[in-house]
Amino acid sequence: MKKTRLLVLFICCYIVSNNLQAQEYWDRIKAKKATLEVDKGLINLTTKSFALKLLQSSQTVAGLYPLSDKSFDFTPGDRLAIRDKDGLYHLGDINLRIKAANGSWESYSTAAKRTAIIPLEVSGNIIAAADLSNTLPANIPVTIKRFYEEKDGNLILRFEITNKTNADLEIGALGIPMVFNNILEGKTLDETHVQNVFYDPYIGKDAGYLEVKRLSGHGPALLVLPDQNMPFEAYRPLLDDPTPRTIVFEGFHEWMPLSKAYAENEWKAAEQWNTPTSLILKSGASQNFSLKLVLVDEIKNIQTALIKNERPVALGVPGYVLPQDVDGHLFLKYNKAVKIFKVEPEGALVIEKKSKDKKSFAEYIVHGKKWGRARLTVVYEDGLQQTINYKIIKSETNVIADFGHFLTTAQWFDQKDDLFHRNPSVISYDYETKKQLSQDSRVWVAGLSDEGGAGGWLAAIMKQLVQPDVNEIKKLEQFVDSTLWGSIQYKEGKNKFGVKKSVFYYEPKLMPEGTYSKDINYGTWAAWNKEASDDPGRSYNYPHVAAAHWAMYRLARYHEGLVTNHSWDWYLKNAYETSIAMTTLAPYYAQFGQMEGTVFLLILKDLKTEGYTQMANDLEAKMKSRADHWRKLNYPFGSEMPWDSTGQEEVYMWSDYFGYDDKAKVTLDAILAYMPVMPHWAYNGNARRYWDFLYGGKLSRVERQIHHYGSALNAIPVLEQFRKTPDDFHLLKVGYGGLLGGISNITEDGFGPAAFHSYPETLRIDYHSGDYGSGFFGYAVNTATFITYEKDLGWLAFGGNLKTKGDVVEVAITTAAKSKVYIAPRKMWLTLDSGTFEKVRYNTKTKEVEITLDAKNAYTPYAYLRVDQEVKLSYEKTRDAFKIPLKTKEFQIKL
Repeated sequence: MKKTRLLVLFICCYIVSNNLQAQEYWDRIKAKKATLEVDKGLINLTTKSFALKLLQSSQTVAGLYPLSDKSFDFTPGDRLAIRDKDGLYHLGDINLRIKAANGSWESYSTAAKRTAIIPLEVSGNIIAAADLSNTLPANIPVTIKRFYEEKDGNLILRFEITNKTNADLEIGALGIPMVFNNILEGKTLDETHVQNVFYDPYIGKDAGYLEVKRLSGHGPALLVLPDQNMPFEAYRPLLDDPTPRTIVFEGFHEWMPLSKAYAENEWKAAEQWNTPTSLILKSGASQNFSLKLVLVDEIKNIQTALIKNERPVALGVPGYVLPQDVDGHLFLKYNKAVKIFKVEPEGALVIEKKSKDKKSFAEYIVHGKKWGRARLTVVYEDGLQQTINYKIIKSETNVIADFGHFLTTAQWFDQKDDLFHRNPSVISYDYETKKQLSQDSRVWVAGLSDEGGAGGWLAAIMKQLVQPDVNEIKKLEQFVDSTLWGSIQYKEGKNKFGVKKSVFYYEPKLMPEGTYSKDINYGTWAAWNKEASDDPGRSYNYPHVAAAHWAMYRLARYHEGLVTNHSWDWYLKNAYETSIAMTTLAPYYAQFGQMEGTVFLLILKDLKTEGYTQMANDLEAKMKSRADHWRKLNYPFGSEMPWDSTGQEEVYMWSDYFGYDDKAKVTLDAILAYMPVMPHWAYNGNARRYWDFLYGGKLSRVERQIHHYGSALNAIPVLEQFRKTPDDFHLLKVGYGGLLGGISNITEDGFGPAAFHSYPETLRIDYHSGDYGSGFFGYAVNTATFITYEKDLGWLAFGGNLKTKGDVVEVAITTAAKSKVYIAPRKMWLTLDSGTFEKVRYNTKTKEVEITLDAKNAYTPYAYLRVDQEVKLSYEKTRDAFKIPLKTKEFQIKL
């Protein structure tokens, strides 16, 4: 136990670059000469919405407080006494790259070498102004003035750039550092949720914006909007800021309206979200660049605030990850009409105007035609350009089929003489080299445990829950009997049902010479020896194994002939025992919410369904003890990390189950703070994760991860809550963004990567499979079709193609599982334990529901239908489900 805790503490130190501890970096910063002259005092200003503090010497922002809560600072003002040195960015700084004709790019920054600025007189709406020449190099060919203004109660940050030379200049990069208080260093979980923010970019050109939200999810939130000449073209990480980037700080970024100089150099290997541009500034000419800062009372009202500020609003259904067989819908609202659409690559999307008027929204049908990223540029009549980034994927059915095939072929490890007893299994994979990862310095990656090593086999088993394939299942039965049971999981002795941290380990004295590759550096903390690898004390490994047993139980129980090695009850009992073992053999970390912890609730429900009363009571008691502990905490979703987005899923599910509504709400609010809704496939529903490339990725760095496992896992509670409160459309948008985000990175040939890299120099998937399986669990247990009605938008389907005829709404199901449907106006939840829905019809007048079931197959002669409302059907009821004999062709049932 103590050893495990020490390892986790070591992780926090290890991730800082150059192997220096984070504290050493902070000490280095403290030791530098202070140059911001904080001792010269502050300028205190107010607008209708904000209290603003500027440093007297630099006029950079030292504090930004909403007048509605003057105790809260959006900026890291609490670190000002440390971050008062050269090279540390603050809100109010500016970066540029400039060149003359036939010259080369030169970089300039107000943060590089601090010198007191020259204050300027103010009048009218201007509340502070300065000439920044003193804090810029003498050879800079432009003058820059900065203005803080009040406009309609909002705060404007404006820069006026003037070409002071006799020749034209090209500005190839311009960036405004977005420095808000996302530094969590040294704070408790309670303190971070009260004091800190995270922020999310909609990199959408003239329609782009930045959301700055408190970790608690409570208002007010801050919106940063374009004002003059500030299209959100790119979002650059400020890697030169020496503030140490660790698991408690993911770094600062800057808003860039011009990015060509980076695209030609550091970013030339990557396809950017927007076409990089530059600006020619004529001799003697000036150009203004400004941003507007706006307060929003609640996160869910961001769209309303955009409309109020006359910004274009886009809403995609089912989102911006678009399967090729889905009729996507795009709703646009702006005070100018659409002039033209541009699609890149050409032909990747087809856009059709829908004639039916949707009141204030214009509606378009969107079809994805070419697999991969696609950029839609909307050009409005006033010239404003909005970019919407889509990810086109195959139909969900084909995506999941390809995924299962890849896992059980390319990733199928069948080395008969393996010394670490990993044969057979689905092992980690390197997509760049097209090789299996049988060795890695992070031993768990090759050791079939931890998230980074269990990801492959967990995903392969959960895939069967969505789309069972008998040939794949036969392989997985071998894995369960030969590798999972008895190697990854203890099957006897004092640790029976315990789960090892890794079955691969580094201990050359115990192994034959030549066992370990000389090309791998095993001289790190991550190269656990056998004793450390055998340790069953890490609770996070248990849900993977419990989920595997549970999924096999479901396949054995509700199908015929798919699973033959054991009876269904063997798997269910093993799932139960694994769940209990987590609390007895790994009690320290079991106090936290677990990623995939939803599986324990699913196991409990099935124990009750099967009449296993004693086991159900035991498991419920264990879980209630954990939930009772969480109930005592203000923010009950800690983890082995100082802050995390993994525990919220399970904490919400158990809090909701036991009726602890206050804690369920606190948890949901926090989730909504780090899962944005915006017209960009990469960020829509993307739960914040930024350090797991270190532990499971190939390109190992602290970096905002695009649809890492957090997206699909956090979608579980969000969509669960939507089913309770179907009038809250925001929840459906968030949850479905995370759900489809969970499969957005699967490659065209079926490889599931750890996540997608957000840095503009990369913008591609990571090449390791890593911990993707945890996210796929979220997709597998949560995939569903949602049918709802919105006053301004009409009837909508997420996970199906909808058409209306008279009073009847008909939805053809397009999910891969085709096993769950929620009809929001009826608050009706339909689920199939086996069998699949082809269509669902809802009569809006009579409220009658009709389902169409697909034909039977060799392994699925019956459908087991559950309806969460009282309905009368003429079918036998088994384990609270209607047992429906399937036919040789599809047929209808009226509910």
